[in-house]
Amino acid sequence: MNKKRLIMVAFSLFLLLGIKKTNAAEKVIAKITLSEFLSEISIKHEVFFTYNPAHVSNTVLNPEEYKYNILDKIIHKLEQNTKFDFEYLGNKYYVVYHKKNDRVKVNKTPTSSIGAIQTTSTTEFFQNTVKGKVTDESGAPLGGVNIIEKGTTNGTTTDFDGNYELNVDDAATLIFSYIGFGTQEEIVNGRSVINISLIEGEALDEVIMVGNRTKPRTALESAVPIDNIGVSDLKNTGQPTVDKMLTYKVPSFNSTNQTVSDATAHFDPADLRGLGPSRTLVLINGKRKNQSALVYINDTPGKGEVGVDLKSIPTAAIQRVEVLRDGASAQYGSDAIAGVLNMILKKNVEYTTVNVKTGITSEGDGFNFGADLNTAINLGDNGGYLNMTFGYYQQDITNRAGEPGEDNLFGVPADDPTWGSWLADNPDLGMTVGQPEMKNADVFFNAGVPFKNDKGEFYAFGGLTYRTGKSFALYRTPYWVQDPNNLLHDANEPYNGFQPTFETDIRDNNFTAGIKSEVLGFNMDFSGTYGRNAVDYMVKNSLNPALGANSPTAFDVGAYSFGITLANLDFSRNFGDVNIGFGTEYRSERFTAEAGEEASYISGGAQSFPGLQPANVVEATRNNLGLYGNLEWDITEKFLVGGALRYEDFSDFGSNTSWKISSRYLLGDRKGAIRASYSTGFRAPSLHQIYLSNVQTLVSGGTISNQGTFNNVDPIIREGLGVPQLTAETSKNISAGITFKPVNNLSLSVDFYNVKMDDRVLFTGEIGFDGDDLSINPVEQILTDNSITSLKFFVNAVNTNTTGVDLVANYKNITLGSGTLAATLSANFNETKIDGEINTPTLLAQNGYDIFNRKEESRIISARPKSKILLGFDYNLNDFMVSLNNTYFGEVTWQHATTPANDQTFTGKVITDLIFNYKFSEKVSANIGVNNLLDVYPDEIDTKGDVVTDLGGRFKYPWEVNQFGFNGTTVNGGVTFKF
Repeated sequence: MNKKRLIMVAFSLFLLLGIKKTNAAEKVIAKITLSEFLSEISIKHEVFFTYNPAHVSNTVLNPEEYKYNILDKIIHKLEQNTKFDFEYLGNKYYVVYHKKNDRVKVNKTPTSSIGAIQTTSTTEFFQNTVKGKVTDESGAPLGGVNIIEKGTTNGTTTDFDGNYELNVDDAATLIFSYIGFGTQEEIVNGRSVINISLIEGEALDEVIMVGNRTKPRTALESAVPIDNIGVSDLKNTGQPTVDKMLTYKVPSFNSTNQTVSDATAHFDPADLRGLGPSRTLVLINGKRKNQSALVYINDTPGKGEVGVDLKSIPTAAIQRVEVLRDGASAQYGSDAIAGVLNMILKKNVEYTTVNVKTGITSEGDGFNFGADLNTAINLGDNGGYLNMTFGYYQQDITNRAGEPGEDNLFGVPADDPTWGSWLADNPDLGMTVGQPEMKNADVFFNAGVPFKNDKGEFYAFGGLTYRTGKSFALYRTPYWVQDPNNLLHDANEPYNGFQPTFETDIRDNNFTAGIKSEVLGFNMDFSGTYGRNAVDYMVKNSLNPALGANSPTAFDVGAYSFGITLANLDFSRNFGDVNIGFGTEYRSERFTAEAGEEASYISGGAQSFPGLQPANVVEATRNNLGLYGNLEWDITEKFLVGGALRYEDFSDFGSNTSWKISSRYLLGDRKGAIRASYSTGFRAPSLHQIYLSNVQTLVSGGTISNQGTFNNVDPIIREGLGVPQLTAETSKNISAGITFKPVNNLSLSVDFYNVKMDDRVLFTGEIGFDGDDLSINPVEQILTDNSITSLKFFVNAVNTNTTGVDLVANYKNITLGSGTLAATLSANFNETKIDGEINTPTLLAQNGYDIFNRKEESRIISARPKSKILLGFDYNLNDFMVSLNNTYFGEVTWQHATTPANDQTFTGKVITDLIFNYKFSEKVSANIGVNNLLDVYPDEIDTKGDVVTDLGGRFKYPWEVNQFGFNGTTVNGGVTFKF
């Protein structure tokens, strides 16, 4: 009996084990098709997937391997384990593609079979077949556009030629969406053919690369405010160069033409949030761009700063510009206090595009002409590309000088018995005040070659820009500087004076090469970059009075150059809900200054700009090593937190550690987000600011004088005046905002920011004689010993507090008549204040010197508009488009050096631009535009009795503070050809 029971128990256990093993085996092989799995997660996560069933039907998987609560983690693993990529198109829709090397086969699906492409499988009765073609604004077909019947899972994608076909109900609404373009809705209304032109430009659903170093996100999903501006939006401003385009597209960005300011007139300082050119980092394809060789040392906005030469980046080479409006030193290192500009270059383009443009002001001057060509070729058969851009642009001078008819700066009245007739013939005192002459040629390229089954890529990009320019110095009237040896006039003709020209020869080149691959499960990016900017100076139509008849009339007055060499190694990886990134950067910098010819500086030097002397020659270098780490954690599908930490060690002044924390919470149904960040930052003093020295001819104290700039390593400055070694500026940056997308085509955002800066590097005001002729103080002794009337230097001396708000509202695809309207309203409001007292070195303070007077203070607190508002409309009607842009530049204030009663506030003005575009065919289009349609100028200068304010009437409009320049109306036009 016991034996039987034992046998029965043993047999039962055997059966149970067998059943468990069978179930386990069945569980291992219980796989389902990819389409079935997509249907399951579509229901669970309330999203939709668009794909071609024919391509996914043979793919099976084990759903047990994908038991995650976070959708992003499921998608990431599907991309790892299958041969498909998943792209999020917004509005809860994903499109499923073959991996990149197979996509051509997908895109070229014949139109007759496109109806088979659908979202998760459904069976419905359709009453109408709609077909059509989707193109961009230029008429180029768009392959892979996602097309969904609103409120259903029925949809398709366009083929390689932009064609589609879909069965829908007569009253259905179709949603067209594509990464990089605005989403568009169309009501079928019984139509059988619907052709769509998608508008490229800013949209919350577009994927952006700047702002984090782990996982690319859309502007909506980012924890910091980012503008994503397409090249068509830039061109629709009608402006000639990328710095001016951004001025009329981004409220917190400013750049204006400068005049009578030596080399500054050839670069035009540009900045974000009014924080100065030095504090905006510029990237090309995510890699640091070299700064220019120039320090802006003239009396203009950005004085004492160093920026990137934005004129060296051709618009024709740019696909889009990402503008990060937040401190990012913890991610990118020095200079990113105000924000980051990331220029994304074009890759594959379907057509070779040639643009020809020209323009002229309503005054008949300032003629400009430009032509550029952009093309691409395939490199191999696996998606490799080489994009090339060639461009040329030139502009003539403009002149908006004042016409006082007298010269109060030199005390020469209009009825002067000697010079009255000359003043009557030359009421403008011979001046040329306006934009400089410029000729610019550039060559750019961008290339990439995939390898390792598209898991890696060799890439390279870069360019060379060559630019020449001519600006003008103060006119040397015949009662100011004589020409007794007839060097600049014929001996048989009356002497009328001369106007020296300041001419530049600028070269800017940058080159990056690198490799992207996968290493131990991490995405790896290893690259090297070299960039250099150089400028040679010539002064022509001038003389050196001390050399008499032996004086040249053209002088080589010296040259500057600045170059960087970078090595970057970056790693990133997605661990489901957690994304990490880390890496290192090694940077070497080199700044040089070359002396001019002896005749340019000897015995007072050439009129207008004494050349650089052998004592000014510099060859300075330094290097730094940076290490960073970045982490982002999607705690839930809606709640994101992130942090970054970066350590930098410089070979000259020491080290810095910056950090950042950020967070974002998505609002219901991905209709918006609440975001905030707090970060510390820093900016290393540039080599230019440390080592620059020269002598300039300037107006100082009502007289023309030679002013010396002494560098920070000069014993006269360090030991004689007790000026400390330059060190890093530091900052604390807080931002908080909300984005909201209540309907498909409407997006809104509001962001508050506050930037507190300590130890900002200043270029001091004029430090001269104190007026006491009975004694000589230590500062005056230095002036006497160096034959100068005043001196300047760089010093860490001021703390500032900047508070502001950015507003952006976009409403696109508004049906208006037979066309569509897009409207944009954006604004920036800001205020910068000086915290505490200027940190004046002890010796100077003891002798009563004010190193940063009220006029100098106004350059950092009120030289840029405290408010700027953009209101733009784009109307598309078939092949015709019209753009109307209104830009309000708020008031700016110039402060008198010593007398507050002489301050002047220049009122805000609205600049209106009107641009027409017409497409004659798929390959030929033309445009005509009017910038500053209403011929608006800034307020005229009110001297309030101080003749130095406008240099005796020579300047009619402000130049030391600036809103939008003073060229007036410009009419321009262009033609675009595609081959």
